[in-house]
Amino acid sequence: MKIEILCTGDEILTGKTVNTNHSYISQRLTEAGLQTYWGTTVGDDRESLVNAFQQASQRADAVIVNGGLGPTVDDLSQEVAAEAAGVELELHEPWLQRLQDYYTSRGRQMPPNNKKQAMLPAGCEFIDNPIGTACGFAVNIGGVFFYFTPGVPREMRRMIDEQVVPRILKSSGLQIVTQLKRFHSFGIGESRADQMLKDVESLAPTGSVKLGFQSHYPQLETKLAARAANEEELQRVLAPLDAKVRECLGNFILCEDTETVEQIVLSLLAEKNATISTLEMASGGAISKRLVSADSDGTITRRGIVSRNLAELAASLGLSLQTESPDLDTAGQLAEQLAETTGSSHALVLLQSIEPVDDNTRSGADIFIAIATPDGTLKRQARFLGGHEWVQLGSVEMAIDCLRRCLLGLPVDEKIDFEQQG
Repeated sequence: MKIEILCTGDEILTGKTVNTNHSYISQRLTEAGLQTYWGTTVGDDRESLVNAFQQASQRADAVIVNGGLGPTVDDLSQEVAAEAAGVELELHEPWLQRLQDYYTSRGRQMPPNNKKQAMLPAGCEFIDNPIGTACGFAVNIGGVFFYFTPGVPREMRRMIDEQVVPRILKSSGLQIVTQLKRFHSFGIGESRADQMLKDVESLAPTGSVKLGFQSHYPQLETKLAARAANEEELQRVLAPLDAKVRECLGNFILCEDTETVEQIVLSLLAEKNATISTLEMASGGAISKRLVSADSDGTITRRGIVSRNLAELAASLGLSLQTESPDLDTAGQLAEQLAETTGSSHALVLLQSIEPVDDNTRSGADIFIAIATPDGTLKRQARFLGGHEWVQLGSVEMAIDCLRRCLLGLPVDEKIDFEQQG
């Protein structure tokens, strides 16, 4: 089966937005035993889109279209799909109701232009979007099925994994089921993980499972793409590999599949009826932002304090420090005071002492992390070397990971590949 991926949007065509959606879709097709023959990018222009759809229908057996399903005037996918298929647009009442319920649940009135997202080509197959406002659909254009997906990455990925790839597999005649198992880790680099897991694929029948890695520092994604004749065989094939990855990566696994480490941390805090406050030095409030964004009802996160100045951080808690430089004891003192001042059961503190090295091309940063809990205070010190962004991303991830480890009863001082050793 020959498949084309057709991505839409001026921002993609001009390079303003990096097209990571195409790479994800192509990877998922490959992992499922399908092959991408063409990748096309088209701007938000009606005539260009019509021509692209017609050309794709003449050479491909299936086409995945990404983007252009939003409510604005430059989102043209539904209209152009209907024109290319020779049908009219029709209102999909169930999706319109979903949109209205979505806004009502948030205490807002749906903007009139969102109704556009419920206008679909007549006779198309509806494809659900459980986490967004842009539904997908499949429509026959020139004898070829086109599968339309939203441009928002997390919405696209779920739709591709759960609905589009299974549909294409079924239409291809391949009698297989697939599953992509993902492990997100922090502290192990790609080359080390590859060495640790070099024999994993040998635990499964040849060709049934593919091991892969995708590094997006500070995290590493380890993927097991499995396929089998049926669901029972799939789980039997995947089970020993799943267990081996867990054994090898162990405490470094942050979360799995679509989870985030922030969600895991907040879930663990919720289980303990606990709350959290944070204090950050020279991180731009990145920890607080991630935790607060994941705390949908705001019941777990209490307060976030951010500053580049250590004295200002201390003063915000009514403390006067004897030192001008951050250290581990100061981090612990601040964490304990933060918990007491805010009434939080847990308090996370990240302090950093940063200085330029190597003619200002890299930074050296001493990282001091402290976590105050009802049972005592845990501390962690590390040193990072690298560009400013590298140091900041690594230190923030380490702080959140230390909190995760603390809540799980795991050691918080386990060495990672990204810190300076010795």
